[in-house]
Amino acid sequence: MAEPQHPPIVCILGLGQMGLVCASLLAGPDASKRGPTPLVRMWGHNLDEAGALAQTRRSHRLQGFVLPGSVKVCFDDAEALDGAELIVSAIPVQFTRDSWKRLRPHVPVGAGVVSVAKGIENDTLLRPTQIVADALRDDPDSRPRPLAVLSGPTIAAELSRGLPATMIAAGDEPVFAERVQQSFSTSYLRVYTNPDVLGVELAGATKNVIAIAAGVLDGLQAGYNAKSALLARGLAEIARLGSAMGASSETFFGIAGVGDLATSCFSPEGRNRSCGEALGKGRRLEEYLAESPFVVEGVATTRSVMDLAKKYRVEMPITEAVHAVLFGGVDPIQAIGRLMSRELKQERVG
Repeated sequence: MAEPQHPPIVCILGLGQMGLVCASLLAGPDASKRGPTPLVRMWGHNLDEAGALAQTRRSHRLQGFVLPGSVKVCFDDAEALDGAELIVSAIPVQFTRDSWKRLRPHVPVGAGVVSVAKGIENDTLLRPTQIVADALRDDPDSRPRPLAVLSGPTIAAELSRGLPATMIAAGDEPVFAERVQQSFSTSYLRVYTNPDVLGVELAGATKNVIAIAAGVLDGLQAGYNAKSALLARGLAEIARLGSAMGASSETFFGIAGVGDLATSCFSPEGRNRSCGEALGKGRRLEEYLAESPFVVEGVATTRSVMDLAKKYRVEMPITEAVHAVLFGGVDPIQAIGRLMSRELKQERVG
C-alpha cells in the first residue's frame, strides 16, 4: 500500500494583489484535483495589514476578494516559513532584497522559490530571481536552490473573479518549472513552461514602462492608432534589449511578452497605465504616487531599463521618453513630439 501523501506547505511572501491571488489559486477548490491541497501561509511586513486580513479575510487592495478560510496569515517570520517546500515571492521588486535578508535565517534549505514580481532592481540591475538568490547567498549554510518566475497577462482583479487567463512558469530546472506549472494551473488558469527565465522576467519588467507611456496617451486622448503604434514599437525595443542581453526573441512574442504588454497597455485596471494616464492629464508624479495605495513598479523600473539600455548600447526611444517625463520634467506632449519628429527610417522589429 502506498504511503499517504502529506500536504505540501507553501508560504506566500507579500499581501498585495498577486500574493492574494496566488493564495486563492493554491488553496482554492481546484487544488484538490492536483493532489493533497497545500497548507498555504501568508506573510507580510505590515502587522496591521496582516491582522486585518486574518480577521476579515478581505483586503482593501483587491475589492470583492475573500481569502480562503484554510489560508493562515502569519505574524511571525519563523512560523510563516517553517517547513515550507515552496515559497512564493510576491514582494515589490525594490523591497525584495531587504525582505529576503530579514527572512533568510528562517528559509528552509530545500525550499524552492517562485517569483511573481515584475521589475528590475535599481543600481544592481538584477531581476527578481537574481535578487532572491543574491540575498540568500550570504548565508553560509545556503546552497543553490530551484528558482522560477511565474508571469503573464494577469490582471489580479480578473483572476480573483475566476476569469480565464494564461501564465508562463520559467525556470532553469525543468522539473521545478513543471512543479510550478502543476501547482498553479486551475480550470481558469492555464500555465505553460518556458526555459527562458531572463526573457520572461525582462518582458514582465519592461512592459510596465511601455504601459506608463500607453497611459500618458490615454490621458492626452491621443487615440487608439497612437496606442497600437506604441505597443508595436514598444515591443520592438523590448525585444532588442532582450536579444542584446541573451534572451530568446521568441519569448517577447509570446504570452509573457506581447500578451502581458497588451493587457498592461489596454486594461483600465493596470496600475502603470493608470499612473501614465494621470500624468497625461497633468498630475504630478510625486502627488500621484503619494496618494496611490499600490506600488507602481514601472516608475522605478524605468530608471533600471535606461541603465540597461546604456549598458548594452540598445536604442530605446519610448523608454527614454518615459524617463524624461518621469524624472526630467519634460511635458508629455513635448515627449510625444520628440518621438514623432525622429528621423524617418525602415521598420525594424527586434
